[in-house]
Amino acid sequence: SKVADVVEMMSQWEMYIDDTPGITVAEIKAKLRRLPKIDLVVIDYLQLLTSGRNIDNRVQEVSEITRNLKIMAKEMDIPLLTLSQLSRSSDKRTDHRPMLSDLRESGSIEQDADMVMFLFREEYYEEDTEERGQAECILAKNRHGATDTVKLIFDGAHSQFVSRENFRDAP
Repeated sequence: SKVADVVEMMSQWEMYIDDTPGITVAEIKAKLRRLPKIDLVVIDYLQLLTSGRNIDNRVQEVSEITRNLKIMAKEMDIPLLTLSQLSRSSDKRTDHRPMLSDLRESGSIEQDADMVMFLFREEYYEEDTEERGQAECILAKNRHGATDTVKLIFDGAHSQFVSRENFRDAP
């Protein structure tokens, strides 16, 4: 089955998961240096990191964290995927699609990121929408190319987003 194929493929991946609370970028960097070749680093999520310094202003702290993450990724030559919370600004708008200004706690997230992508489902906000099961992947920033929006299907039964072309083949 397709699920078994994916599980088999993933079983070959070398993954290292670190759930240290309040970890700093310096600590992440030190841990990464002890590992063999790194293909991808995923931070889930930015607001759980700390600068390790006493900074009273959280916006300034997040700015320092994003800057240090960018420096780390460049120095170590590794791709970095960082998840971030959004502010509640989109809840107050008629069009709930997230925008760059909705990134929580700092404009530095937008500034330091090479790409920013959002997942959006209208039915999250409006249960009676005609858009049930529809989703969008919004490429809101792309430092090296164009921005775009890709229409997806949200398969709630499997908690996954799939392309419209592959929806029928989904597990």
